[in-house]
Order: sequence, then structure tokens, then C-alpha cells
Amino acid sequence: MDNLKTGEVICKRRKELGLTQNQLAGSLNISFQAVSKWENNSAYPDIEMLPKLAAVLHTTVDALLGYESAVTGYDKCYNTEEYYWGLMPNRICYDIMKILPPVRPYRVLDIGCGEGKDAVFFAKCGYAVTAFDIAEQGIEKAKRLAEYNKVDVNFFKADLFDYRPDSEYDIVFSSGVLHFIRQTERKELFDSLKAHTADSGINALNVFVKKPFIEPAPDQTKEEEKGQPWHSGELFGYYHDWIFHTCSEEIFDCNSGGIPHKHCMDTLIAQKNAFIFSE
Repeated sequence: MDNLKTGEVICKRRKELGLTQNQLAGSLNISFQAVSKWENNSAYPDIEMLPKLAAVLHTTVDALLGYESAVTGYDKCYNTEEYYWGLMPNRICYDIMKILPPVRPYRVLDIGCGEGKDAVFFAKCGYAVTAFDIAEQGIEKAKRLAEYNKVDVNFFKADLFDYRPDSEYDIVFSSGVLHFIRQTERKELFDSLKAHTADSGINALNVFVKKPFIEPAPDQTKEEEKGQPWHSGELFGYYHDWIFHTCSEEIFDCNSGGIPHKHCMDTLIAQKNAFIFSE
């Protein structure tokens, strides 16, 4: 660990977010003196503290440790003027609006927002949106898209392997990202997402599932090649104690990367303590 650089990163990110040392310490349940020592390079965070610190500072563990930002496969895809996934929102966004229409600024967390098309759509509809992605190029394009549409979205770079919510959301949304999560880490991730979902809130998620008769996508990144496959219905099992609005599996045609291919995807929209609405 590069102590000097780590202290500089912590201090820089804290100030960028407008946090005092006391506020950062409060978020981590530690003393402000500990934060001061980190920033003065007289001490550094315990290894167990790094993921939570990265989440609070809206960054990655690698960035905290002073490593250069890795260029992901999607950074390369997003390094164009055009939007790789287009600008039309995912159709699941409309299903979300039917369940929790924006009668007030419901809080949305978009996990793996890519170039920001869905996050910006939600913001245009009146939701309060927080969104992150590991791809730096994607986040930069997402910010430009929000600016063009004159909406505010809290975009930041983070790694799903490190990030866990530290506040409550009404809607947790993720499309085309969860297949990166290793099998041993899935339950812990979903337990965290469920715990940070407000009562009567929803989780709207999808994941690519493996089928022996479907070839890997031709634009599959190296990160995706290393991933562990999901099986039909696996996603649904993590939400057995919630009310299902959507629970489906679909094989569909895709043209990402300009090469026609097929995917199989499981989609879930589940609601927490939905019985409250029936009173």
C-alpha cells in the first residue's frame, strides 16, 4: 500500500464530496482523529475498512491504494462519440414506473449504469438518481448526457466488487451487469441490496444466463470471459421472501458490437413488504 498516495486520495475525494473529517468519520463509525491520521499519512486504513471507505468516497479500492485506473473492455467500447447501447431506455424502466410512478422523487440506485441512458431517463421522469459504473469512459459520457438533458444525476465511478450501499433506496436497478458477480459473492451482494431497500421499494434486476445452445457473445469482454455462469432461476431464489411483479426468462436477438447474436436473460422485479400497499 502506498501510504502517501492513499492519504492524498482520501483527502482529495473527501473534499470533492464536500465532506468534513467528522462527517467521513461518522459514516465509518470511527473517530475524526483516525481520518486525520490517514490524511496525514501517520496511519492507514485497515484492509477490512477499505471497501466501506471506497463506497463512502464513491471510488474503488484500487483507486484508494493509488493504483492506476484499469481500462476495462467497456472503456474501449465506450471510447466513441456514439453511445454503444444507444439512447433508448431499457424497457424494464417502464415496468418500474408502473409500480412506483414518480409521484415524489423516489431514490434510484443504478448499478452498472454504463453510458447513463437509463439513469438519465429516470432523472428526466422525476426520480432522484444515483448511478455508478467501473468504466471511466462510460461515466464521462453519462455526465455529458445528463448535462445535455439538463438533469442532475449523482454519477460516480465504482467497482461492483467493492461497492455496497450505505444509504436507503426506493428502487435498486441493474441491467446487464450482474453476470460479473462470482457465485461465492452473490448472496452477500443481494442481502446488502435488500437491506438497503426501503419498505415497499423494489429491486429491478436482470442477468444473462447460460444455455448450452447459445454461443458466447462476439463482443464479450475479457472480464466477462472470466465470469462464472448464472443458471436459469438462480436470481429469483435470492428474492424468495419478496413479492414478484416480474419473473421471466427470455431468449432474444442482440446486435451489440455490430454482430448479430443471441442472449438468454432472466428478469426480476420484486417488491419488499408489498403487503403494506393492500391496507
